[in-house]
Amino acid sequence: MDSLDRKIIAALRLNGRATYAELGRTVGLSASSVHERVGKLEAAGVITGYHATVNPSTVGLGVTALVGIQPTESADDNEVADELGTLDEVESCYAVAGDEAFVVKVRVPTVDELEHTLGRLRRIGGVARTRTTVVLSTRFEGRPNNTVLEDPPPGGA
Repeated sequence: MDSLDRKIIAALRLNGRATYAELGRTVGLSASSVHERVGKLEAAGVITGYHATVNPSTVGLGVTALVGIQPTESADDNEVADELGTLDEVESCYAVAGDEAFVVKVRVPTVDELEHTLGRLRRIGGVARTRTTVVLSTRFEGRPNNTVLEDPPPGGA
């Protein structure tokens, strides 16, 4: 992956619907060259998908919570993560360092539904305890972090 690939990725992170011609103008390549590079980035697993960003409250998901999950001593983290992945309300799951093995982002319509979801989380085998933080407002979320797209220093790492 070179600096042109990084520029293409940065442009796609800002606008995933950009055409190859628009991307080409942005990075100084032809549309066909951009198309070829994007295909290679997709095949290599660098670009993993495209999606629409939706305002959660407009689709009835007005409550967001971050839930820390502390496992039991005998819990298998992979099994717990697999079970978390079966819950539609769990939007993101992060393995973290500390007392908790995971932090999940949950989106639900109401506080009553959050209570129901927390009960479902606690019933997952291997979950000892949860700690919940209810989000009051979202200042920003999902913004592209293009600092990681800079060229690595010479000599690796």
